[in-house]
Amino acid sequence: MSGLKLSHLVSGSIAVLLGYTSSVAIIFQAIDVLGVPQAVANSWMLALGLGMGLSTLILTLRFKMPILTAWSTPGAALLVLSLDGVSAPEAIGAFLVCGALLTLTGVTGWFERIAHLIPDAIGNAMLAGILFRFGLGVFSSMEENLPLVALMCATYLAGRRFFARFAIPSVLAVGILYCAATGAFATGAPFTFELARPVFTMPEFTLSALIGIALPLYIVTMSSQNMPGVVTLKSAGYQPPVSSAITVTGLTTLILAPFGGYAFNLAAITAAICAGPEADENPATRWKAAAVTGVLYCVTGLLGAAVIALFLIAPKALVVTIAGLALLNTIAGGLSAALHDPKDRDAALVTFMTTVSGLSFMSIGAPVWALLFGGLTSLVLTPRKTG
Repeated sequence: MSGLKLSHLVSGSIAVLLGYTSSVAIIFQAIDVLGVPQAVANSWMLALGLGMGLSTLILTLRFKMPILTAWSTPGAALLVLSLDGVSAPEAIGAFLVCGALLTLTGVTGWFERIAHLIPDAIGNAMLAGILFRFGLGVFSSMEENLPLVALMCATYLAGRRFFARFAIPSVLAVGILYCAATGAFATGAPFTFELARPVFTMPEFTLSALIGIALPLYIVTMSSQNMPGVVTLKSAGYQPPVSSAITVTGLTTLILAPFGGYAFNLAAITAAICAGPEADENPATRWKAAAVTGVLYCVTGLLGAAVIALFLIAPKALVVTIAGLALLNTIAGGLSAALHDPKDRDAALVTFMTTVSGLSFMSIGAPVWALLFGGLTSLVLTPRKTG
C-alpha cells in the first residue's frame, strides 16, 4: 500500500458512503420483517460489513485490481417481500443454500465463459446505463437542496478547470462544510459507539424457504449484481478473475450466513468509483482505492449500527450529488466507447435504453435483459461472414 494517494482515500470513502446509504434502509426493512432482536440485527450488519470488507481485500490484494464486493441489494429487496412469516432459522438455511449455489457457480466456471462472450460495445453501454441514474440524481436533487447542489457543482467545474486531480475531494469537502454550517446533518439521534458482536443462528432447511427464498436470491444476485460487476471491470480495461471472484463471494456467504450475511456478490456502482480515473490516473494502482474501501467496510461492520446511523444523518442531496459527480467521467467513457464504432451503435443504444428503463421480468433485472436485447440486435444487424 505504499504510494497511497488522497484520491485513493476519497474514492474509497465515497464508495463506502454510497454502498451503505443507497441500500442500508432496505436491509433494515428486511431485518424488521424477520422480527429478530436488536443484538441479531447488529450481528447482521457486522456480518455484512466484514463480509464485504474481507472479500474485497482478498480479491483486490490477490489480483491487484479494484475488485469490490457488496451485499446483494436486489436480494435485500427480495427478502423484504419473502421473509414475512418465515422464521430466522429458515431464513439462515436459505442463505446457506444460496451461498452453496454461488460457490458452485464459481468453481465450475460456467459464468466466466458466458461473461467473456459479451461484446465490448454492449458491455460499455450497459455500464453507462447502470450509472446513468446516478448522473441524473445530481439534477433531480436540486429540488431537495438547490444551494447545496449548486455549490457542489460549481466546485466541481472549478476543480475540473484548475485542479482536476482534486476536484472530487474538493466537492466532498465543500459539501460537508456547507451541511455543517447550515445544520443540514440530522444530529438529533443518540449514538453508542461499541463493537458489534456476532450472534449465531442455527439454520433450518425447509422446501418452502428453498423455493421461495434461496433460489430467487441466487437468481437476482447472479443476474442483477454479478453480471454488471463483471462488465464494470471489463469496461474499465481489466480482465477480472470472474470464477475466483464468484467463488470467494460464495464462500463468504457460506461462512457468514449464520450471522446474517445473506448474500455477497461483485459490486458494480461502487466498483466503478474505484476503477475510474477519479480514483487514480494510473489503472495499475487503482486497486489501492478498493483496498481502502475494504478496510473501511471492515471498520464499519465492527462498529455496527452506530456507524450506520452516522451514514444516515447525511442529507440525501449530499450523497446523491457526490456520487453522481464522481461517476461522470465513467459514464462519459462508457457512452463514448459504446457508440464509437458505427456498426455497433444500434445494439449499444438498445442495451443502454433497456438498462435505463429499469425493466424487470421473472426476478431478472434490466441489465441482463439489456445484454439479451443488445446481443440479439447485434446478431440480427451484423452481417455474417461468408466463405
